[in-house]
Amino acid sequence: MKSVPTKKTHVLGAALFAAALALPSYQTAFAEATPEHGNVSFKYLNYRDSQPGQDRIGVNAYTTSIMMPFAGKWSVTSSYTYDSVSGASPVYHSTITQDMVSGASVISEKRNAGDISLTRYLEKGSWTFGVSYSGESDYISRGYSLQRSLLTDDKNTTLTFGGSYTTDTIDAWKKSVFDTKEVVAGLFGITQILTKEDIVQLNIGYSNGVGYFSDPYKYADSRPRRRNITTFLTRWNHHFDGSDGTGKFSYRFYTDSYDVKAHTLSAEYVQPLHNEWTLIPSLRYSSQSAAYFYKPVNSVQEPPPISIGPYSVDQRLAALGALTYGIKVEKKLAHEWTVDLKLEQYEQTFNGDAGLAPFSYRSIQLGVSRVL
Repeated sequence: MKSVPTKKTHVLGAALFAAALALPSYQTAFAEATPEHGNVSFKYLNYRDSQPGQDRIGVNAYTTSIMMPFAGKWSVTSSYTYDSVSGASPVYHSTITQDMVSGASVISEKRNAGDISLTRYLEKGSWTFGVSYSGESDYISRGYSLQRSLLTDDKNTTLTFGGSYTTDTIDAWKKSVFDTKEVVAGLFGITQILTKEDIVQLNIGYSNGVGYFSDPYKYADSRPRRRNITTFLTRWNHHFDGSDGTGKFSYRFYTDSYDVKAHTLSAEYVQPLHNEWTLIPSLRYSSQSAAYFYKPVNSVQEPPPISIGPYSVDQRLAALGALTYGIKVEKKLAHEWTVDLKLEQYEQTFNGDAGLAPFSYRSIQLGVSRVL
């Protein structure tokens, strides 16, 4: 995850935020009518990653969001996130050793991010326009998105079309890097209600990016200045009448021009309990192939000069597999309040590069929300 000697919160913070906003959010066939009520929520996230014998990056993130319907056919949604990142990580590959300490640094960075979207609900569908911003000391990202959804006459099928444009500015003055990056993305999705218990969805996404994709804080990191990404995502939700629970299953295939190919399988089960409690266990498995320019540990005697062309020793570009498991508990309170607690653990199950140290992280998320 975070393997740079860096003040680069955008590797873990802004990059994740931008990834979430890189395409317009999908809407299911159940979300095409004007909401009857608004809602407001607050989330706190504590994240810590580690490798054998060393704690690495820690993150504290605070997010506030609100959604409000107005004028009968409109709604506005907005969120704000503040996070702080601290820790230390190596110059290259995955292990901090004594002779590498001079190349590692203590990270202390803060990020502010926000987004706002406006939705117009129609008789058979909706339009949504959104803007986003994420800023820290050396990285600024701005995004714009537009999404159109269409319902069939029987309202059992929803078609979704969307596009987005993201522009980033990199100003890592300590590394003498001043550059930009632009990404144009598109999305097509179809959501189908099969029965009263089943709903399925297929999303196809494509993005084309040009500019600076390297990590200025990773020694000798030099990546191609163009990156194309294609994704296929399928979802299936099934309601079990006997238990009144709902299973949520998905598969995602990812491929890009770096020759990275990734597969992600996930499953989640939502089980209502007595006295307004809900239990939600989850499991996710992911695997990926290595980027064509990734250099394994054993092939690197010392970092090469930057001028050799595409090159990276960033652990995140190696071939790997990982298992993530979690549990979430929700409780509805009086006056439309809901509180929730989610615990998640990530463990790498294999590394394609045998020289890499195993990597893991854990996260704790606490939330509270209220219907307005």
